[in-house]
Amino acid sequence: MKFRNPLSSLLASMALIAVIACSMHAEEIRHSFIGVGKANKTVIVGEDGKVEWRIDLPASDGWVLPNGNVLLALYGTKGFPTGGVVEIDRKTKKFLFQYKGGQKEVSTVVALPDDKFLVAELGPEPRAVVINRKGETLQTTPLACQKKNAHMQTRMLRVLPNGNYIAPHLLDFAVKEYEPKTGKVLKSFPTDDRGRGKRDWPFTAIRLKNGNTLIGCTNGNRIIEVDGAGKIVWSVTNEDIGEKLFDDACGVQRLPNGNTVVTSYHAKGDSVKLFEVTRDKKVVWRYSGMKAGFHHFQILTTNGKPLTNNTWK
Repeated sequence: MKFRNPLSSLLASMALIAVIACSMHAEEIRHSFIGVGKANKTVIVGEDGKVEWRIDLPASDGWVLPNGNVLLALYGTKGFPTGGVVEIDRKTKKFLFQYKGGQKEVSTVVALPDDKFLVAELGPEPRAVVINRKGETLQTTPLACQKKNAHMQTRMLRVLPNGNYIAPHLLDFAVKEYEPKTGKVLKSFPTDDRGRGKRDWPFTAIRLKNGNTLIGCTNGNRIIEVDGAGKIVWSVTNEDIGEKLFDDACGVQRLPNGNTVVTSYHAKGDSVKLFEVTRDKKVVWRYSGMKAGFHHFQILTTNGKPLTNNTWK
């Protein structure tokens, strides 16, 4: 008769419990979010995966504001032939504020204090524009990027805590930090690693609390985090996670728990459109609803709790 070592049995049981606990923890994660794009237009999806709100407007950038209204940067559509910005009352779907782009496209919008908005206008003179609710231009900042392809000039223009702007320039393969008044480029982080044989167009750039910058590299199908010198200190790819979930990694959001949510814009059918990955590159949440991917998104709640200071996207 063979006798089992009690210690071995205990350790085996503890290991099994840990595996089960981790599995349960992954299954318990639930997010609600707003998703924007061309195919899906604009939707708010609940933690149960069902669409709670929808409006037939194609957008490249979108937010649910603290007051509950929806703020969108529109692609060219009826009434906004060169793109624009709208703030929408979710109950009535009425426009509370609107702005029509003055060039070829409007790619992004950010709500600023004192009822102002930061807008990225693409075209012959790519620029960051600060406007008020009257639609008046209060400040413009030229963006140092290529001018041959307006659509690929910049995407998720954002304001940093120090007041500077950060802009990912797709065909310039660089993320640049600007001084708003002068337009001077203070920093530039290259993203195109030609040795990988892939084109790392930067779509989203997020300055983190530790000073690093998190960058979504679209059809390079990876996320990179660089330090102040532009050195890659963390990255994640399909090879790292052991699945082909990255499929044009456009939108990115860093959650308060340190995890990163990624959108796969080219995902179709039942493929994963959004997924959450941990620092050690484990996928702990995924969303496969809708029939097309999202350009960008904003995680709104996790397990019923609203995310606060939710600007890291």
